[in-house]
Amino acid sequence: MEKSFFLRVSFIISILILLLLIIFNLNQNNNELIEEKKEIVQEEIESSNVIKDVEYKSKDSSGNQYILKATEGIIDQNNSNIIYLTTIDAVIKLRNYNTIDISSNFGKYDIDNFDTIFSKNVKIQYLDNIIIGEYLEFSLNKNLMIISKNVIFKNKESSLKADVIEVDIKTKDIKISMYEENKKVNIKSLSKKNGSN
Repeated sequence: MEKSFFLRVSFIISILILLLLIIFNLNQNNNELIEEKKEIVQEEIESSNVIKDVEYKSKDSSGNQYILKATEGIIDQNNSNIIYLTTIDAVIKLRNYNTIDISSNFGKYDIDNFDTIFSKNVKIQYLDNIIIGEYLEFSLNKNLMIISKNVIFKNKESSLKADVIEVDIKTKDIKISMYEENKKVNIKSLSKKNGSN
């Protein structure tokens, strides 16, 4: 009788252990599926925020036009008015003035106020002038462009190196400065004198 009782108890314990193993295994597989679904949903959310061949056009009350093109834009998940851009070309058509062309590797564009931050390999071209730098803040509302980080300004007559160049789009005034007061803007004349440099 004891042997029969012992066999029954052993059988019940074995079945309980087997059931626990099956439940644990199913739970583990279910957790893996949930993680896989989370990854797929996250990828879908990220890819749904990507826009190819982005183009924005805006015009201010003075008649100045701003055209921005990029190969790709990613909408900020926390603020749908902000778009992060890749490979940017922008054109500013100022009323009663020449066009300003801007290009950079990356940027951040605000749909509400058209403010744009250009970054990495920034290049500004207007008339015969070229400004190169790593960071540009552009505001159509403030009529202001501030280019900074490794700034080089070139035209036919001269070239200069500075930390910051501010351009007032409305008045065409340019302010060139260094971060440290004891450092000076480096200006080099490129014009020829008596047939030599």
